[in-house]
Amino acid sequence: MRRQLFGGNGLGHVIAVAAVTLLVRLFFCPAPAALLPENENDDPSSREEKDADDGSKAPVSRKVSPVTVRWSNITCSLYRKSSEPVKFLLKNVSGEAQPGRLLAIMGPSGSGKTMLLDVLAGQLAASTQLHLSGLLEFNGKPNSNKTVKFAYVRQEDLHFSQLTVRETLSLASELQLPSISVEQRDEYVDNLLFKLGLVNCADTEVRGINGGEKKRLTLACELIARPSIIFADEPTTGLDAFQAEKVMETLQNLAHDGHTVICSIRQPRGSVYSKLDDIVLLTEGSLVYAGPAHKEILTYFSKFGYHCPDHVSPAEFLADLISIDYSSAESVHSSQKRVDGLVDSFSQRLPTIVYATPITRDELSKSGKKMSKRTIAMKKGGWWKQFWLLLKRAWIQVFRDGPTNQVWAKISFTSAVTFGSVFWKMGRSQTSIQDRMGLLQVAAISTAMAALTKTMGVFPKERAIVDRERTKGLYDLGPYLLSKLLAEIPIGAVFPLTFSAILYSMACLHPTLLRFGKFCGIVTMESFAASAMGLTVGAMVPTTDSAMVVGPSLMTIFVVFGGYYVNHENTPIIFHWIPRVSLVRWVFQGLCINEFRDLQFDHHHPFDVQTGEQALERISFGGVRIKDTVIAQSRILVFWHCTTYFLLKINKPKYQQLEPPLYPNKSHVKLEELDPAYVDQALVSSSASQVESNLRLQSPPQPDLIGHFVLEGL
Repeated sequence: MRRQLFGGNGLGHVIAVAAVTLLVRLFFCPAPAALLPENENDDPSSREEKDADDGSKAPVSRKVSPVTVRWSNITCSLYRKSSEPVKFLLKNVSGEAQPGRLLAIMGPSGSGKTMLLDVLAGQLAASTQLHLSGLLEFNGKPNSNKTVKFAYVRQEDLHFSQLTVRETLSLASELQLPSISVEQRDEYVDNLLFKLGLVNCADTEVRGINGGEKKRLTLACELIARPSIIFADEPTTGLDAFQAEKVMETLQNLAHDGHTVICSIRQPRGSVYSKLDDIVLLTEGSLVYAGPAHKEILTYFSKFGYHCPDHVSPAEFLADLISIDYSSAESVHSSQKRVDGLVDSFSQRLPTIVYATPITRDELSKSGKKMSKRTIAMKKGGWWKQFWLLLKRAWIQVFRDGPTNQVWAKISFTSAVTFGSVFWKMGRSQTSIQDRMGLLQVAAISTAMAALTKTMGVFPKERAIVDRERTKGLYDLGPYLLSKLLAEIPIGAVFPLTFSAILYSMACLHPTLLRFGKFCGIVTMESFAASAMGLTVGAMVPTTDSAMVVGPSLMTIFVVFGGYYVNHENTPIIFHWIPRVSLVRWVFQGLCINEFRDLQFDHHHPFDVQTGEQALERISFGGVRIKDTVIAQSRILVFWHCTTYFLLKINKPKYQQLEPPLYPNKSHVKLEELDPAYVDQALVSSSASQVESNLRLQSPPQPDLIGHFVLEGL
């Protein structure tokens, strides 16, 4: 017996054991949990969660726990090559966001708006080239933002397009609020639809709503968990003036309801600007202003001789004031001098506004114990409940995707008719041997490429949604992956079966019902294995474009060693492993055995091929059973699914850590009470020369003090 896939039975058994282990992990893994501090009595919201988790079926509380966010000396530097200077992306940025007020981070392109928002939300992507330091507080406590419920609304509104708005919110509420009754959940969803102005499009599929409605739907999904803080990254980008105003009006209403709302926004129109309560102005990573909007900010800049004309929107005036004009050398010099002067002026005023809250090592130790001894305060739905909910969503997504399914049905039909016309009614002549092998190879390649490209075109986008939901702890990876695979089985089988039925009858392959059934089974299984390979590629690369490059390139290698172009016995030793893992090779082998075995050919010369067994010997497929090819396909299928699972498991988003600055005293220090010379010297040295950008005040060192806070995502 020829050695099979992955070098024989030994390694095959290892892979089988790994597959069984994965299935056990999938079916018996514990349900995920949202992690909250050990001392739940410190947080009113955690008490609400605990009460709901006790099975009391209490109605959903609409009360929002107020949270004040304060940050100081946030500095982010970028290290490139050793020969290049350090680039500061954020320089000693400080500010405060209060509940009930809408705060906007404004500034020209490249000023650091989104980066500051990511830092505050703990969503700054980790990089070895970045160094992030500063102090971040929630209600005066330098703890992780895991102790506070927050929502992050990104620029991209990613949802499952085939679900309606109501279905999207209902499924999200079932995942996040498993302890309440169905009636209470429906009432809660209806309230959200009404509150965010989505009643008119509640029963419309997500793909049919406009940009403003999608943005409000994203907000609604985030509001299900009743977050205290709402972060929104440029929520008006890509919207027309009317929709932008409606979105900002929604954020304003949420702020008035008690949420702490922080958003980044580019130059807004006058009606949008009027909805803002506070502003943080940034330019080139430096802070120009932080405080109330409207009259206060205009009064502040008027002290320096910069007056806003009556006919000009304040937003336009501020944008022109803090931007660098690159139209000429003179304009660059003058505008840079103006901006530098404004930055220096506000840095001198900053100590009269910002408070610094130091942390002792004892407090750090207690905080660490809280983080290390987290208890499960709010359990999500059980594994099976997650599975059925995700299966329902995946089923709807697959079967409502009519346009995509129609396209692939047409492709399968057209390909089958085209190949069937080329290989129309093959006889039993000597020349038909080559034709049959060519047809079987083409069938194997076409099926594999169709399934591969279909999966790679969809999965990377879906993975972005799943990563966000898993980051929030809505469900585990096991139920998601299993539900996706099961939901796609019917549709995944229809296309290869249609292709096989048309092609087999037009080409007049081996005319028995059993052989036809085996042909359909082998081709369908190949389609599933190729889809599994597409999932792996989609989990490995970041974008759909990257997947469309990697996937076909990898499949081309499998085609070359597929058994038709290069005989396995003539393959160089260093490439002997490729035919063993080539999906195309095993499918081609199985189809050849199914077609040629017990087949007689017309012959006129002694050297002619008389039987199908002789044809199989010429391509080194003699003595092999169809069972062997099916086992090899099964191993490949399990291998790609296991690889996808582990890639998704280890490729969860990682976020940059916020390293601490150092402060001299244990108690709260009001910086205006310190010597201004010390503060000015610290600010200058921090922004210009100190890479770690720590605010070091000149006083006797305290070795037992450290301001420590690590910012992480959920």
